[in-house]
Amino acid sequence: MKYLFLLITIVFGVNASIVKSPIISLNADKSIATLQGDKLDVGMSGFVFHDVSSNHSSILKNAVVTQYDQETQTATLKLSDYTGLRNNSLPTGKWSVEVGDHAVFAFGYNRSLLIAPSEEIYHQISKSVKIQWIHPDLFATILSFNGHPTPLKSDFEDMSVATSVGLLFIYLDKKVYMLDVKSFHILSISDAPLTQDSVKLPFYSRVDEIEANWFGEGSDKLKEYEPHYYELLATFNKKNETLYETIKNGDVKLRHLLTKFEIGK
Repeated sequence: MKYLFLLITIVFGVNASIVKSPIISLNADKSIATLQGDKLDVGMSGFVFHDVSSNHSSILKNAVVTQYDQETQTATLKLSDYTGLRNNSLPTGKWSVEVGDHAVFAFGYNRSLLIAPSEEIYHQISKSVKIQWIHPDLFATILSFNGHPTPLKSDFEDMSVATSVGLLFIYLDKKVYMLDVKSFHILSISDAPLTQDSVKLPFYSRVDEIEANWFGEGSDKLKEYEPHYYELLATFNKKNETLYETIKNGDVKLRHLLTKFEIGK
């Protein structure tokens, strides 16, 4: 089917290879860097590492592409503390990012999580896209550990660290949104006109009950599927015109999300 072929094409394009390029400039406080490289796009996440010796390297920072110039193939990166390893027993160096250190992107893009409203839709998409799928049961387990029956962006980040997942797919209203799981930036939107006859909350998994905290964000049980995931997408994709138009022309109860966008501002 055409739309399934489209999904396969998109995943192959993003997952074709890991991108590695040297840092060519830094701002004064070393929070912004630039590099040159192809196969990059806004929203792709990665990390910067420093070669300690010919056989050893140390990861220094997380990195997210915030701008990309197609003509010069120059990417602007926002750097932040590296969160991929959380072990206080591991030694840390005193290196800071310098020109010549390397950034790696699309690491983990061969592994993905699919959020779908029903078992049927989950299997139709997952069987049609050739990628290593992490079963949503694992994500449901992480949600129970965090006490969040309503998934938060931080829960997806925890899942990424625990399972080395780089991509997230979310099915909403006959479309599949493909995101970088750490930046939560939409990388592509594909039509997927599947028939939805049931909804399992907060998403399809074989876990019947997700443990909840007594209070706090994410502790309430999810009551509706589409509104929550649209809100997550809108919150972290304020300049995405396709998402804006989809929400604008969609269900009336989603219109309040339009205020989250920076379209035309």
